[in-house]
Amino acid sequence: MNEVKEALRNIERNYRLFVQQQFTFIGALQHTRENAHDMIRPVATIGQVQAYMDHHCNNSTDRRILNMFLNICHDLSMLCQKLETVHAGNNITDGILERCKLLLSHSNDLSAIRATYPHDVVNHLSCDEAKNHYGGVVSIIPVVLDCVKEWVAYSEKLPRHMLYNVSGGSALSENRAPQDATARAPISQTPPSVPLEAQTSTSNKDNILVQESKNVWKKSDIEDHSGKRKDPWKPPGRHA
Repeated sequence: MNEVKEALRNIERNYRLFVQQQFTFIGALQHTRENAHDMIRPVATIGQVQAYMDHHCNNSTDRRILNMFLNICHDLSMLCQKLETVHAGNNITDGILERCKLLLSHSNDLSAIRATYPHDVVNHLSCDEAKNHYGGVVSIIPVVLDCVKEWVAYSEKLPRHMLYNVSGGSALSENRAPQDATARAPISQTPPSVPLEAQTSTSNKDNILVQESKNVWKKSDIEDHSGKRKDPWKPPGRHA
């Protein structure tokens, strides 16, 4: 999800630069439409803008701004593909993505689309331009951006196990990782509890060993190295 947000921020930054040059964009469309002798129909598809740039663009300024528009549309398409790798999909997120894909299709008719508040790109056009020529083409990017933001906001409210890592791993696996690490942690040095019967048996065995050691000590006290019995009443180290 972090990669999705970073890609979205980059697109929004490029779009802000593009909006600052909207008059240059409209001028480029006007020039290329004149060169294409296509002044009647509105600029209704992304493919139409591509054709104007490829075949009817005569100066670098017009080419640059038209290419900037097409690049932002392309980046949005790639972002939509990335969204599919982040979320398994449900009716709401699938519906948002399908709408984005349709809007960004090069053959989709944009002429009826209008960006509304807080976007003011349509307000910067004249009434004739907004209604008959460029209202749709200037609206497509902000409308798709709003859809992507809606997708992100909804997805962030979903349980983590419904999200996927962009790199390919699932968030569910990430949640399991700490548990696996705990399972691999060193075993505690605290000895396991022993049943009472086993403790009693162990205690009896210890008593027997202690008793046997006492018997050995007593025998050594009354026998010398030759096996002869010592006088138990004679203090050690003294001779008769």
